[in-house]
Amino acid sequence: METHGAYWNEQRETQSRPDREAGVLSLLQRQLHRVYEELPFYRRHYDSHDFHPRQVTCLEDFTRLVPVITKAMLREDQAETPPFGSYLGVPESEIARVHGSSGTTGVPTLYGISHRDWDHIADVMAQGFYTAGVRPTDRVQLATVFGMFIGGWGSLLGCERIGATAFPIGAGETERQLELMYRMGSTVLICTPTYALHMLERARSLGYDTAASPLRLGIFIGEPGAAIPGTREVLERGWGMTVRDLATTSEMTPFASNAECEQGRGVHVLQDQVWTEIVDKQDPNRSAPEGTSGGVVYTHLHRESQPMIRFASRDESHMSYEPCACGRTYPRLPNGVYGRLDDMMIIRGANVYPSQVQRSLLSVPGTGVEFVVVLERPDAMDEATVRVEHDPTISPADPRTFKDELAQAIKARLKNDTNVNFSVEVLDPETLERAVSKAKRVIDRRPSAFEEASS
Repeated sequence: METHGAYWNEQRETQSRPDREAGVLSLLQRQLHRVYEELPFYRRHYDSHDFHPRQVTCLEDFTRLVPVITKAMLREDQAETPPFGSYLGVPESEIARVHGSSGTTGVPTLYGISHRDWDHIADVMAQGFYTAGVRPTDRVQLATVFGMFIGGWGSLLGCERIGATAFPIGAGETERQLELMYRMGSTVLICTPTYALHMLERARSLGYDTAASPLRLGIFIGEPGAAIPGTREVLERGWGMTVRDLATTSEMTPFASNAECEQGRGVHVLQDQVWTEIVDKQDPNRSAPEGTSGGVVYTHLHRESQPMIRFASRDESHMSYEPCACGRTYPRLPNGVYGRLDDMMIIRGANVYPSQVQRSLLSVPGTGVEFVVVLERPDAMDEATVRVEHDPTISPADPRTFKDELAQAIKARLKNDTNVNFSVEVLDPETLERAVSKAKRVIDRRPSAFEEASS
């Protein structure tokens, strides 16, 4: 087996920024010409925006001139040209795997992945997980969803390429997860942060010594959470492990192109695999200044099957080129992907993200990790209520007084952090429904604009 030191690929990971970006520009130009000449989806899209690949002579041109694509566009194209759309990029006979993701409509967007891409994905996923700390000596418990969703399969692929022992148990059956984790001595856990929190809660209720678990490392995918200090602290202290974030999106597999190193200062962006831009929230053809929060736009540099060129993910983050002590020269997303632009709640004119609410809640002693925000509009004004469980390790002598005082503390913290007056309901532990994958943190019962106009 090939041996690796501090890096999976030292030449790539420590390359100078000018050299890397020169290579990136060449790859972008190659991809642009290829998709324009060979894929009808892109030719129609570019022609409709009066764009031609020859116009891109530098990275600034790429951001300024190339129109973005969206998930809705991909789904519409697949409906018109089933099953893979007019952007497949390879003959159907060369497809090795078919995966997919279903959106709000429940109609899957299908991902056809070629044999060459599948092999390349394995290497990039391995680099991401190696950056996060997985080694051949590890026993990795993959408590992720296995099905059409590609995240679990990509994670399995990366761990196998590293040479670690993979245990792809999947999500759910939490008691069995815990039994086998302790019996086998799993050293790495990969899942969503929501499910890791649920497993922690269930383990404690069953009497496991969670702080002395066999886990040394947790790598979390699928949703914001691992980059939120309060959530990270709960997971690290609760499981006695180190937490690492992995910023992900299925369309951009290999999604381990964003992985956090041992310094724990945000995810490194593997710009030589997936070119990642932070753009103005309102204008995807205008770059956001370094350090400024904006939308995340991704581009495949190597994918031949269904290449995504300027895919507007609706993720929100900011980027830093500050050097990292690990020696990698990739830029970083210091706080990972901390929200989605379409997850933003507008409450009485204020913009609030679920991750902001979670961060505030976890800063108040006595608060548990499970919560939900309920939005209503009984009259002319929005009403926002946070329903949150209290810390299950606390058994108050006077529950009513404890809950009232905790609710007031939470209310004050939320007002200070978001400038919104939330109502707060403190609940007993295990009141709210648990998720084995991504948590639903917002219930919006407000009438739509159409409903209001019709009433």
